[in-house]
Amino acid sequence: MTTVWTALLLCVSIYLCIPLGSYGALIVSREDSDGSVSRLLKKRSVNSAEIEVQNVKIDCKVASRFAHTVMTSTALNKANVSQEVFFEVELPKTAFITNFSMEIDGKTYVGEVKEKEKAKKQYEKAVSSGQTAGLVKASGRKMEKFSVSVNIAANSNITFTLTYEELLQRRFGKYEIMIRVKPKELVQHFEIAADIYEPQGIAFLDTHATFITNELLPLVEKTVTDKKAHLSFSPTLDQQRKCPDCDGTLIDGDFFIKYDVKRAEDLGDIQIVNGYFVHFFAPADLLRLPKNVVFVFDNSGSMSGKKMEQTKEALLTILSDLNPEDHFGLIRFDHTIQKWRPSVSKATQENVKAAKEFVKNIYAAGGTNINDALLLAVDMLTAAKENKIISDNSASMIILLTDGRANAGEGRLSKIQENVQDAIGGNMSLFCLGFGYDVDYNFLDVMAKQNDGLARRIYEASDAVLQLQGFYNEVASPLLSEVHFKYPEDTVNSLTGSYFKQFFNGSEIVVAGRLNDIEMNDFAVEVSAQGEENDFVIKGQATAQKWDTIFPDQEYIFGDFTERLWAYLTIQQLLDKKDKGTSEEKVNATAEALELSLKYNFVTPLTSMVVTKPETDEKPEDTMIAEKLTEDQRTGISTPYQHTGVSTPYQHTGVSTPSQTVPTGYSYFSSPINWVDGDPHFIIELPDKNDALCFNINDKPGTIFNLVKDPLTGTVVNGQTIGDKKVNPASKENTYFGRFGIIHEKFGIRLMVSTQEIFVSEHGKQAKLFWSDNTSVKGLNMDLQVTKDRSLTVTLKNSVKFVIILHKVWKKHPYHQDYLGFYTLDSHLFSQRVHGLLGQFYHGVQFEVSELFPGKDADKHDAFMFVKGHRLVVTRGWQKDFRNDVKNGENVPCWFIHNNGTGLIDGDLTDYTVSGLFKTN
Repeated sequence: MTTVWTALLLCVSIYLCIPLGSYGALIVSREDSDGSVSRLLKKRSVNSAEIEVQNVKIDCKVASRFAHTVMTSTALNKANVSQEVFFEVELPKTAFITNFSMEIDGKTYVGEVKEKEKAKKQYEKAVSSGQTAGLVKASGRKMEKFSVSVNIAANSNITFTLTYEELLQRRFGKYEIMIRVKPKELVQHFEIAADIYEPQGIAFLDTHATFITNELLPLVEKTVTDKKAHLSFSPTLDQQRKCPDCDGTLIDGDFFIKYDVKRAEDLGDIQIVNGYFVHFFAPADLLRLPKNVVFVFDNSGSMSGKKMEQTKEALLTILSDLNPEDHFGLIRFDHTIQKWRPSVSKATQENVKAAKEFVKNIYAAGGTNINDALLLAVDMLTAAKENKIISDNSASMIILLTDGRANAGEGRLSKIQENVQDAIGGNMSLFCLGFGYDVDYNFLDVMAKQNDGLARRIYEASDAVLQLQGFYNEVASPLLSEVHFKYPEDTVNSLTGSYFKQFFNGSEIVVAGRLNDIEMNDFAVEVSAQGEENDFVIKGQATAQKWDTIFPDQEYIFGDFTERLWAYLTIQQLLDKKDKGTSEEKVNATAEALELSLKYNFVTPLTSMVVTKPETDEKPEDTMIAEKLTEDQRTGISTPYQHTGVSTPYQHTGVSTPSQTVPTGYSYFSSPINWVDGDPHFIIELPDKNDALCFNINDKPGTIFNLVKDPLTGTVVNGQTIGDKKVNPASKENTYFGRFGIIHEKFGIRLMVSTQEIFVSEHGKQAKLFWSDNTSVKGLNMDLQVTKDRSLTVTLKNSVKFVIILHKVWKKHPYHQDYLGFYTLDSHLFSQRVHGLLGQFYHGVQFEVSELFPGKDADKHDAFMFVKGHRLVVTRGWQKDFRNDVKNGENVPCWFIHNNGTGLIDGDLTDYTVSGLFKTN
């Protein structure tokens, strides 16, 4: 059972973000004690000290705002056994991965970008034959996370290389590159290098880092000339140390580079290179347009508590920041709609003060009528213009903030989008802010794009007020409206977007295109817009300069970057276009975006990157897949490859739920991850709905329950409960799972897991493992991985994966004792005949929730659930997922079914009791 083979596993972990100009991020560390995953190389092995991180380098090159980043890391396994290493990097949400490769034992395996459906078929083929495959998982807040794990053979090394590209966005008058540096360990050769070249000239460049001490400050080298900048940071091992004799590192934080370019001409900067041009437009010294803004905010029941407090606090600050020449309105909505005043009001001190009093007296209750609230806001702005309350040269906008789904008034999302677009008619912009995870973000995103705006997600965190204020500040100062870019039709083709509803202070408009004649050296350009006082019109001539004049230093340049910038920008705009317009326009935009993604090797929402390790004599080829998710997919775990047998016609009903964090510790597949943990809580996860069901089982200690039974695969999992050492007189007796028995009849496997030891038998060969050791055992049909005093991962060949969590309790605790939690991964691989307390839910469950009403607990709502022919009273609450944080766990919102799951589980609880831990009947 000590046979070792090298396994490749690739997964992209996308974490939801609002990257305000962020460029790239890197994290290097072991898994933190609190369960957070923040590292570029993470060791999980028999002896992590024998994995040596030899090299970590981030090489950033920026040419005319287009950034090209290469992240490279090399690790050496100094042990005499195979060990697993994780490579993880964080990259901006707006970036496209363009290359990933691994060099193992002198052989390089390079990723290939394919159309998603073709990649899916290759992936499914790999899964069906039991080969290793990875999936996109979930998203964090500021960056997308890319990760891959590989077993390194004894005394071997591996080099990972990841490349991605993006167009830096200008916000608040600057571009920002952010590199997150959290090694948590010493690195032999660590280097960050950034080269920036801007033909317009660099106006200013600042750097700072949250981890830089007086000792490290001299190591940040910065050289800035007129058009070039070079920055580097490369501390030695000794310079990284917290103290001369310790292994702790000083490097722990974020490294920022912020800069802007010179803007001497009102026409902007136009660069023509190799038949492609790019036009950067951000004129200086413009007067601000008066703005007319109606704030439409959700005060339904789901906004109760902290959300409502944060929204009100942000609005109070935003109202104070309005300019006297601005006009504004307030509309609050639940299932009813209420205007602060019948029409928009000028932002005088008196009016702002009165508006603040209105905001202070708003409380959360009721349903969510988005349709009527938005239509009322449109009517207010339209009437204000018709009645000459607002000037013709002002900019009008609606800012919607909601955390829920439409469940009052018009409930059809497509109809709401249609109604709003028809009402706005291109006369104003709509910005949508989605608060939390329950909101249907895709609905908001499409609706904003249809109306010349954008959508952002506001996260339920302590800084939500700052998030709201930050977004408002981005759009608070419009300088131009109705901006049109005109180029000669006989000279330019394949133009990116050339009309923009508004141009905001501190931002930048970028237009790119191709020239009909690659030898073309100049062409006429005209920019027209509505300014503060009169029409804004600028005309000029774009003139090509010699390549060696614009870019004299080749080391700053990466290939035909102007062409790639055009392709990048075109794909981004086509992806937006495929979500709006007519059916034909959507189809054409999708086809064109796919074609360009494949041509330029970009991993976009339409493509996947496939990495294949060729077939060897030892084992079949391994197939891995990397994707880029949509915004909604980032908040759940759903992917095109998951089992989708779950049907839940549940609509959001205004229930406030805890913020969800999708675990990243063990889940490599995204079918429902069902588990039992705690005392004991059963959780049925429904990833396609970002929801879960849960129930408790209360019985006497010593009872053995069948959790999983699949007669076709011969897999059985039983669990035996234990009680507390003694019962606390002030509380009820709790039971937990203290032992699990896992059987696979076809493989001849029996595995007994208790809180003290792990006993395994495979075809008569026996072994005993202990929780006190980091141990990796690989057999013919089963692999075991023990993470000391934390978890056991059981992987069955061509089948499923189980994770058992060990909860250790203080030995001298007067009542409690150690217990176990059981998590099922890859549950879609079970047959349709699988059953058991957990197994019956592996292929989905249909239910419907309605009629929300106050429950016995003032902090929780009850509702009616229709499931399996029963009408149950259920409670909205949460349970714990302990995979990433064994001590504290992560809250998972769920609908709680009372009375031992009666009505949800098939039959009666006694139907699931068995007489022995390895009993299969």
